[in-house]
Amino acid sequence: MNATDRTPADLLRSALAADPARPLVTFYDDATGERVELSVATFANWVAKTANLLQDGLSAEPGDRVALLLPAHWQTAVWLLACSSVGVVADVSGDPARADFVVAGPGQFEAGLACRGERYALSLAPLGRRFLPGPPEGYADYAVEVPTHGDRFAPYVPVDPEEPALIVAGAEFTGAEVVERARDEAAGLGFTGPGARLLSGLPYDTWEGLSAGLYAALASDGSVVLCRHLEELAEDALAKRVESERVTAVRASR
Repeated sequence: MNATDRTPADLLRSALAADPARPLVTFYDDATGERVELSVATFANWVAKTANLLQDGLSAEPGDRVALLLPAHWQTAVWLLACSSVGVVADVSGDPARADFVVAGPGQFEAGLACRGERYALSLAPLGRRFLPGPPEGYADYAVEVPTHGDRFAPYVPVDPEEPALIVAGAEFTGAEVVERARDEAAGLGFTGPGARLLSGLPYDTWEGLSAGLYAALASDGSVVLCRHLEELAEDALAKRVESERVTAVRASR
């Protein structure tokens, strides 16, 4: 963690410089049995490709709004950091009709059509698989488009940390506010030092869920075990996961 970091994208760059090999996000979907572990380097690679998709593929500019109609998922975390990298506002569960672009997952495709801008669909299937035979009508398939973009990203316009970066549960935060709040809350969530590992079963549609499930880990050199459909996991299985994943703190609503 670098004290001069002012945006979530800054936090990711510092994490990449410090230890690219360490785990950052370990994702479980207890409805499908999926487990994916992303190191800082792998996560940053996905973020760079997605940021290039935003900047070059969508011609997104700082201040544009992206409605993220997605659950707590490793690909949602990627989109949040990609938005921060470009300077666009990530509007979590936001109104598609008020957004410049929309990124939607299963169950949200109909709602997302209210956006007049370009739309990307995520299958959220294991391994980030593409849609077969094709994406929902009115959408491009993220899994098809993102691999064509570069592994390195540089914004055309420097990102202003004092501009809006995130909207969640009706509250708006600048990039600097996201970083400051994440730093302030990290210890209370259980990120008490480098190597701390928090298991979060909280949804991403609240600040608490975003902080526990992403931002506080970045702000504290920690990592997160992000669990979707955790209610389907038995208590003894959860205890085994906590042990096997070397979890040091848990935030879950079951």
